Amino acid sequence: MSGKIALVTGAGSGIGRAVTLALQQAGYSVVLAGRRAEELQRTAGMAAPAGGRMLEVPTDVSDPASVKRLFAAAKEAFGRLDVLFNNAGRGAPAIPMEDLTFEQWSTVVGVNLTGAFLCAQEAIRLMKWQQPQGGRIINNGSLSAHVPRPNSAPYTATKHAITGLTRSISLDGRNFNIACGQIDIGNAATEMTARMSQGVPQANGASLVEPRMDVRHVAEAVLYMANLPLDANVEFITVMATRMPFVGRG
Repeated sequence: MSGKIALVTGAGSGIGRAVTLALQQAGYSVVLAGRRAEELQRTAGMAAPAGGRMLEVPTDVSDPASVKRLFAAAKEAFGRLDVLFNNAGRGAPAIPMEDLTFEQWSTVVGVNLTGAFLCAQEAIRLMKWQQPQGGRIINNGSLSAHVPRPNSAPYTATKHAITGLTRSISLDGRNFNIACGQIDIGNAATEMTARMSQGVPQANGASLVEPRMDVRHVAEAVLYMANLPLDANVEFITVMATRMPFVGRG
């Protein structure tokens, strides 16, 4: 049992759920953040009997007040935070860039980028305050942090920005024993990627069925990153379905 404390955003489904359960089974107590209270409860209901504690905190990561309440709840319940997995994210409709509304753009930026920044900011404050000082922040980047899919400007732009945020946290946290890394994921089998089994648009205009991989491989990779001592760090890691179109995409 690790006895450590983790906080996972977007814990109510997909990658967030898989990572939450992997951490909890490894002995972490986990704070579950997400918009839908009922889905957070479903994740908590899957907990291993011998694992760590679960605390569900419904949260809108794009709202500074909501994020402050989340971290206050984590601090009150556990007194410290060892790992933040910045995972919450969303996309916009796959339509031409010129047809996107300002609200569609702003919503994606608010969750994917501003939300990650707000959560990292509160995590850093707590990690600098606690004794022993320090902790780890892991950001979910996506393969879109490297190359875009067609008609994905808001999502791609925010994921490119996450790479800059990861590097800034890694640099600025160095003197406070705060490590930061990024996991870039390609085609994990979740509800979000179910459409890939029917075919998704490619850069050449064709539609192609894309291979997917078991989401547990993502959870295992995040757990590996989380379990490292703070004098070691995985700065960037890519976990993807082997035969998906990534290398050569674009």
